[in-house]
Amino acid sequence: MTYLEKSISAFSNFMWGYPLLILLLGGGFYFLVYSRLLPLRYLRHAIRILTGKYDDPNEPGQINHYQALSTALSATIGMGNISGVAVAIATGGPGAIFWLWVSALFGVATKFFTCSLAVMYRGYDDRGEIQGGPMYVIVEGLGKNWRPLAVFFSLAGMIGVLPVFQVNQYTQAIRDIVLTDLGIEGSFTTNLITAIVIIIISSMVIFGGIKRIGKVAGSLVPLMTVLYVGAVLFIIFSSPDKIIPGISLIITDAFTGDAVLGGALGSLIIVGIKRGTFSNEAGLGTAPMAHGAAKTNEPIREGLVAMLGPIIDTMLICTMTALALIITGVWKESDQNGVTLTAEAFAAGIPGYGHYILTFCITIFSMTTLFAFPYYGTKCFAFVFGTKYSWFYNYFYIASIVVGATAPLNIVINLIDGVYALMAIPTMISAILLAPKVRKASIKYFRELREKE
Repeated sequence: MTYLEKSISAFSNFMWGYPLLILLLGGGFYFLVYSRLLPLRYLRHAIRILTGKYDDPNEPGQINHYQALSTALSATIGMGNISGVAVAIATGGPGAIFWLWVSALFGVATKFFTCSLAVMYRGYDDRGEIQGGPMYVIVEGLGKNWRPLAVFFSLAGMIGVLPVFQVNQYTQAIRDIVLTDLGIEGSFTTNLITAIVIIIISSMVIFGGIKRIGKVAGSLVPLMTVLYVGAVLFIIFSSPDKIIPGISLIITDAFTGDAVLGGALGSLIIVGIKRGTFSNEAGLGTAPMAHGAAKTNEPIREGLVAMLGPIIDTMLICTMTALALIITGVWKESDQNGVTLTAEAFAAGIPGYGHYILTFCITIFSMTTLFAFPYYGTKCFAFVFGTKYSWFYNYFYIASIVVGATAPLNIVINLIDGVYALMAIPTMISAILLAPKVRKASIKYFRELREKE
């Protein structure tokens, strides 16, 4: 197990070197500048699209704009916002959150481009059903000769969307919060029982397909977001005098990194970008698979909806979690990591009930993420092996829940980080090469919009 842990850690560290950092940050910066800040200038229009103003049930696709964003958010708003932020601060100090913000800012532009392309270059699976995602963007947009890159993305995607991190952290929360309060000692057996319960619940939705996933996600995402945000805001505003110092600490520590990393700025940036990418998934290619299923003929419209993801997920929710950790002081006083550290912040901020509220939030966050991920995985599997055998992936996905519940956190998080890096390479390369197509389409879209209005 020690050898395995070291090997996976070395793999993750190798993948998250400076070349990938340049690809993600440099690519996001390029998209922002190349579009002339278009994603930021049309935020209000994006919200109007989300309300259903432009929905047309007769357009091709499987789910509406709101369900597409909800499905994407159900995969991004999750344990990354709760335990991922805690991992970032425990590993890199409060300064890591600043670089998480940077990743989100560029992520807005990245999602606009990648998700516009997901609709612009949709393809058809072997059943003739319309599909979207980086693998189809690569083949339809760059040509059949680029298919090996599309297969590379799909193979990485099958592993990257496994629920091992979400299940690992949910199991940890049950063990350290619920079972501890009941006087039950956590063990391999209790972890296995938790995994079995998760399998039973998630299977009911997973085997229902994207329409059921979109419907459930559309119902649960607003609930889980309001509940979690409400609890975190209560903690933050219970100590209003610490808000500004907390934000100031994030900014100043971002350029020193002396909280944990001894001033190693490069390492601190990588920590922030890793956790930011893990949280909002901009540049990974998962969200384009959800938005590629949207009922629309207008790629730019879907790209505008998709870019709201990093704003909601990272700019707002991750920042609130970070402030709760900083304001309560648990990041300095505790040697815990992941969800247990966040649970300590909730217990300190809402005495007596905080850790139970967090447990309920974690349950919803984990479940909705579990519902969305297998949709991504089956699309990747079907692209490589055909839809006839795509059912096999769901069973593989379900089996991985047991692995996530029983494996150590370091192995789980390094495995997913490393595979996410593999997914980002084809996603970003194809988006950069096809960026001129998005810009041309966006100019046409907004010209026609002005003429109509």
